[in-house]
Amino acid sequence: MLRTDDTGFGNIKVIQKKGFGYGVDAVLLAAFAAGETGARGIPQGSTAADLGTDCGIVAFILTHKVADIRVTGVEKREEAADRAREAVTLNGLEDRVRIITADVSGIAGGTGTAETDAETSGLRGAFDAVVSNPPYFRRNSAIPSASGDRYIARHETTADIGDFARASAAMLRDGGSFYLVHRPDRLADIFSALREAGLEPKEMQMVVPAEAQAANIVLIHAVKGAGAELRMLPQIAVHTPDGGYTDDIMRIYERQ
Repeated sequence: MLRTDDTGFGNIKVIQKKGFGYGVDAVLLAAFAAGETGARGIPQGSTAADLGTDCGIVAFILTHKVADIRVTGVEKREEAADRAREAVTLNGLEDRVRIITADVSGIAGGTGTAETDAETSGLRGAFDAVVSNPPYFRRNSAIPSASGDRYIARHETTADIGDFARASAAMLRDGGSFYLVHRPDRLADIFSALREAGLEPKEMQMVVPAEAQAANIVLIHAVKGAGAELRMLPQIAVHTPDGGYTDDIMRIYERQ
């Protein structure tokens, strides 16, 4: 069963499966990449790609937050890609967002098939920025959930963090930016994968459920071919002590 949801960002709507929708991490990634939380954001008029776009939420929010940006959403599941394409039309964004079906591991060079080469050749070196909310958990790190989509979204199946880093590096122009949301307990894996792909971490921002709690989300901005120097940005707290949303989150969601 599908539902159409109003995101609250302008008139943007998304089409999602009931019981499994986008979360705060996707919204935080879009705000981070747009420069709203202190990072060097994507300049207006840029070309960007969203790896693992699913319903297209990050791509759509970026069109709302970054003037004249054009976004290519990359999704390996045809069913999800079709929902995102339908939402592109629903939102009247045909001239700013396109959705393609491709596997990140193929873009990263993991398959080398003629079909993959034809599908992804136009993506290489074509973008000023890449954003991604990839699966957080390692392969075989948990029992598969009852929902195939939920499991694929949360667990590395055909592509791991190294594939996402290599694919992003291949798609970026020299000096291009990669914006990533992930989990702090994977930081060693993330930094290793980024540097191996030629993407230097430049800015990092931790997100905590509430003040005085351990971070459970990390936002990272890396630059292709940049020198070594990492800047820590002020952390973001999601909830107030009474369980409501903080002013930072309300501003990110454009509720104030």
